[in-house]
Amino acid sequence: MMLIPAHHFRDIERKPQYLQPEKCLPPPQPRPSGAMWFIRDGCGIACAVVTWFLVLYAEFVVLFVMLIPSRDYVYSAINGLVFNVLAFLALASHCRAMLTDPVKTCMAVAFTSLGRGSSFPEKLDRPVSGHGRHLSGAVPKGNATKEFIESLQLKPGQVVYKCPKCCSIKPDRAHHCSVCKRCIRKMDHHCPWVNNCVGENNQKYFVLFTMYIALISLHALIMVGFHFLHCFEEDWTKCSSFSPPTTVILLILLCFEGLLFLIFTSVMFGTQVHSICTDETGIEQLKKEERRWAKKTKWMNMKAVFGHPFSLGWASPFATPDQGKADPYQYVV
Repeated sequence: MMLIPAHHFRDIERKPQYLQPEKCLPPPQPRPSGAMWFIRDGCGIACAVVTWFLVLYAEFVVLFVMLIPSRDYVYSAINGLVFNVLAFLALASHCRAMLTDPVKTCMAVAFTSLGRGSSFPEKLDRPVSGHGRHLSGAVPKGNATKEFIESLQLKPGQVVYKCPKCCSIKPDRAHHCSVCKRCIRKMDHHCPWVNNCVGENNQKYFVLFTMYIALISLHALIMVGFHFLHCFEEDWTKCSSFSPPTTVILLILLCFEGLLFLIFTSVMFGTQVHSICTDETGIEQLKKEERRWAKKTKWMNMKAVFGHPFSLGWASPFATPDQGKADPYQYVV
């Protein structure tokens, strides 16, 4: 039996030396219920700190360089309120994206049919429907032990995918993250700026993060433009509580930061929305994986990420998406 070409990226998982459960150590103790999800990666933590620093820097310049010294109190009050609300939502979205387990309750196993005469576990064909245990959170590390596989009570001709890197039973549409050191279902990419993988359970918060960062960047650029015009028309010593050279330097740095992040987050926001509408992650698009899951409308895909039904909660990082009757684990076989 020949392997399906679309599955070539899993060839390493089909080699007997990687699929022997005897080589897996007993899995570590699961995280206690309610434990906070946090990736201990030095680079990711540094990027997250830099993200907060840049937002707080923009907050400082907007408030103490442009708005508070302004004599137009209505202008200052309205723009200060809008900018602070957007900045707060951006940071809240960042926290939710960083501290949320990227995988929700998922099928722990993906069954595969074998042709007659095939021996376990060398020759695999396309996945078929089957029953499996449900696990909450990221795919448990090291659960592909002989005892656990036997406890699944697989029928003859059914095998499971196994990740050779984290020694775990690998569900469909899952990919191994070398930073998180786990298999993440519907993993789009690992983002160092949120120090976490972007998966099915935190994609909403990542999309909101990029959207709010783009909005505050655009808002800051507009205010910088108006402030420069105002300072050119009047005396520079009266349009800011700082000296003119310091004011110019702070505004130019904010302008550069705002322009850079406006472009970056706008592109990320667009690619994420496109990925959600097509129900295809960035990794699946990159690897051109064969589509084996049921095709849904763009609106249904949006509701699967942001929640059922449509509401203002879509724009809130504090609202956990309600999946309703959506079945994100329906596959075409």
